[in-house]
Amino acid sequence: MAGSTTKRGKNTPQKPRKPGGWKPDRQDHDRLIPGFHAVRETLKEPKSSLQEIWIAAGKQSARTEEILNLATAKNIPVYFKQESYLSDIFENISHQGIVGVLKAFAYADLHQVLRHSLREEASALLLAADHMTDPGNLGALIRTAAFFGSHGLIIPRDRSAGITAAALKRASGAHAKLPVVRVTNLGRTLDELSKNGFWIIGAAGEADLSIYDFDWKRPVVLVLGSEQKGLSPSIRKRCHERVRIPSPGGVESLNISVAGGVVLSEICRQRRHTGLLNPKGT
Repeated sequence: MAGSTTKRGKNTPQKPRKPGGWKPDRQDHDRLIPGFHAVRETLKEPKSSLQEIWIAAGKQSARTEEILNLATAKNIPVYFKQESYLSDIFENISHQGIVGVLKAFAYADLHQVLRHSLREEASALLLAADHMTDPGNLGALIRTAAFFGSHGLIIPRDRSAGITAAALKRASGAHAKLPVVRVTNLGRTLDELSKNGFWIIGAAGEADLSIYDFDWKRPVVLVLGSEQKGLSPSIRKRCHERVRIPSPGGVESLNISVAGGVVLSEICRQRRHTGLLNPKGT
């Protein structure tokens, strides 16, 4: 049995009902958000994309109560599942006994993201991940990009991590603040963005130009390479410039989401210094 279900209304005590809730097939696991922080942040969005919430049966804590109260306020049903059921789904991911079920993860439309970002003129900022294969790194990059006010993240459809439970957990709810676009051909997409006035800037450890010497006060697509191979040849040739992060400590490279955060921090610093960003962000 998957578990019992409770749907609470305001000031309504919990009443067990018959077993229920959505029963996902394996291919549907990218609709599941495991973990307290990720579920809470998603619930706090004005237009929550959650269809329902699962909580491990018998789990009682202040965190559980907070999730129940937030779900009640949004009229989102809560189902109590056996701990073993959740653990079978999330074999290598800590779910903390709390899981959110998305209505369906909706990748953003490229042209809508393009129009929105160009309204920011010189502050337009997009990220592109060149065949990043680790879902955890993708989720961390989503959170980093959202933190620094990026207007969207672009990933290729093939040979790349997509939005999965592991990515959503690492994003900790930031997926609700950052449009993620999935495209068939990343190279052609960068060509289109270039024609619309974006500078395509690749992060590469062997580049001569430091991120601190580049002028970021212009519409930018920051391209980050894969964990193993960096920027692919077809993407390198499309970059207007490549930049590196200087390493005073002599360490050769950084995790891709950390590297993205370092570059984004410098972009925000330069733009804020010249008045392109307000003191609180974009």
